[in-house]
Amino acid sequence: MGEIFYLEKEEATIHREKITDIAREKVRFDEAVIAAKAQLQKLYEKAKKEVGEAEAAIFEVHEMMLDDNDYLESVYNIIENQQVCAEFALAQTSQNFARMFREMDDDYMKARGADIEDISSRVLRILSGKEEGRKLQKPMIIMAYDLAPSETIQLDKDKLLGFVTQKGSTNSHTAILARTMNIPAVINTEIKKEWHGKQAIVDGYNGEVIIEPCQEEIEKAVARMEEDENKIRLLKELKGKESITTAGRKINLYANIGNVADTAKALQNDAEGIGLFRSEFLYLESQTYPTEDEQFQAYKAVAENMAGKKVIIRTLDIGADKQVDYFNLEKEENPALGYRAIRICLQEPEIFKTQLRAILRASAYGNISLMFPMIVSVEELRKAKSFLEEVKEELKQAGIPFKDPEVGVMIETPAAVIISDQLAQEADFFSIGTNDLIQYTLAADRQNQKLDDLIDNHHPAVLKMIEMTAKSAHAHNIWVGICGELGADTDLTETFLEYGIDELSVSPSRILAVREKIRSL
Repeated sequence: MGEIFYLEKEEATIHREKITDIAREKVRFDEAVIAAKAQLQKLYEKAKKEVGEAEAAIFEVHEMMLDDNDYLESVYNIIENQQVCAEFALAQTSQNFARMFREMDDDYMKARGADIEDISSRVLRILSGKEEGRKLQKPMIIMAYDLAPSETIQLDKDKLLGFVTQKGSTNSHTAILARTMNIPAVINTEIKKEWHGKQAIVDGYNGEVIIEPCQEEIEKAVARMEEDENKIRLLKELKGKESITTAGRKINLYANIGNVADTAKALQNDAEGIGLFRSEFLYLESQTYPTEDEQFQAYKAVAENMAGKKVIIRTLDIGADKQVDYFNLEKEENPALGYRAIRICLQEPEIFKTQLRAILRASAYGNISLMFPMIVSVEELRKAKSFLEEVKEELKQAGIPFKDPEVGVMIETPAAVIISDQLAQEADFFSIGTNDLIQYTLAADRQNQKLDDLIDNHHPAVLKMIEMTAKSAHAHNIWVGICGELGADTDLTETFLEYGIDELSVSPSRILAVREKIRSL
């Protein structure tokens, strides 16, 4: 709650200026690119400290985009052939590339158009000698047509009460940063310039913006803010307490992580283990296939840091919205239903076995389990397990120590739910990936902002799938957990316990809130 600051972005006026010294203009552009990459490196370091390595990665991606030969050659070509200034050549290239991405069918690729505009604007500001970013003089609510991730991370968190944007989706980098930084935000809503200077309430829970609230609305907002502050104080008291119901039932409460650095957040929030280590981030953050030793060191570090607590590593889940250039995957009309995750691993045994060797070697240093994503048949699971057995035999022959880890199946397709009674006979545990399960059950792409209203996390069909999976698991004496974002939905915690869910794995920041809910039941 506070005063609105309408952030009107200055659109640079780019003139088509003829130049005679082509070489000098190229040097100007090159120097601006170098300066832009230096800025992005600083942003990456700032973001890594404030929101973690996984969310800071967007700035590394932007830095890499500034090394793209097609992008750079386009600017050079326009400068040389049209004999124009670097500013005009860059603006033309940005417009052309952004349009190209936005006309693609894939929603992930469409979103790259905004990234092109962001990095181009940065270089243009440097070329024109304009300062980067704005500073708030007092705590205020930012209102803007759109906010780039770089603009969001540069805002002074102590003075940013919240923000409202007309553009964007709940899955955008900016929205993810807002959630990670715990900043109230409402996106994809109409804004008006005349609201500048007016008082407002930004309700990030319900997606509402109240302009010039009445006294009753102010009192309600104050009461809710006090309730939030009290909850934070209460949650601090829960550290070190067990996640156990009033009836004495223990629920394992684990954390989802994307890299080694995230282990610190898991420990700070008193996670009882790691329920989902998204191993694909090792591939996303690398310029080429990570070696067995590189992977081993990462898995070993997490296992050692967790000091005997369970660490569940999900094998490679590349594809769909997580593309890696060096995999040379062909473009697909519907990547979410395409060549991804276990399907790639079973077709690329050397890549798969390299990862399995690294996981098994690391198992000697802690309590490691592994699970296979996107399983839709018993045959897939058996084939994946056969590769695991081959690797075990190779390590035995080489005299390399390892433990025999639990092997789990991610239940994230309706097919896996329906045959879960058969899969349970081949697995040690189930982990329900609700993010994909919801999109496949409801036939609604979670990357498509037009379908946000269709993504009903409480849909009866989704809940029925979870219940069916839990029954199949317990009928065959294996445990079952939830590792998707739905696991952190405290409105459903009681329902999950009624279904017999044994474990919940959530974002580190949600652990204590879920623990509070469990202990109240």
